[in-house]
Amino acid sequence: MSVPMIRLDNVEKVYRTDRIETVALSGVNLDIEEGEFVSIMGPSGCGKSTLMHLMGLLDAPSKGTISLGGAAVTDASDKALARLRNESIGFVFQSFHLIPDLSVLDNVEIPLLYRKAGASERRKAAEAALERVGLSARKHHFPSQLSGGQQQRVAIARAIVGKPRVLLADEPTGNLDSQMGDEIMAILQDLNTREKTTLVMVTHDPRQAEKTARTIRMFDGRRVN
Repeated sequence: MSVPMIRLDNVEKVYRTDRIETVALSGVNLDIEEGEFVSIMGPSGCGKSTLMHLMGLLDAPSKGTISLGGAAVTDASDKALARLRNESIGFVFQSFHLIPDLSVLDNVEIPLLYRKAGASERRKAAEAALERVGLSARKHHFPSQLSGGQQQRVAIARAIVGKPRVLLADEPTGNLDSQMGDEIMAILQDLNTREKTTLVMVTHDPRQAEKTARTIRMFDGRRVN
């Protein structure tokens, strides 16, 4: 029996202040298999982004356990979590988060700086990632010289430059028109199909969710399917 790439076991996330307690997730159990492409849907405030932050090791659960590739990571040190994020997980967000003063190529190289890769190795990997998303001709441009769809392609190239096992995409088509959104989805589908990247996408768009193998629905912090 195969080990899930991502497993959440009875996960709860509670945010507390002096006056109020907010339950963002409650009793979430979820397995995502290696090479699967899954979408997460639900109304605003239902816990989708919180769920993704936990899967991406950007936050820790209040209760329950999270495993990556069969290894529990819930109690891992900050240093170990940072290494796992850098080596195993790529992130794509609705806002592109590109650094405006850096060229496209330099933006894509950023994750490799934390691996202490040499300059020639970083350049070669970044150029390959840009070719993968069809932007080799734009590598010396700056983000302000690109369309929204092109900027999102750069963000995807940056996310995959380190060849992560898992790619997490939070509303990757949310700031794009339908045509550009379809282009981004085609890239994500191709990464999943050809390179077997495990891909989890939060989306409000049922048309894009239909292109994934499975849709997980959330409501009021709970999984409802």
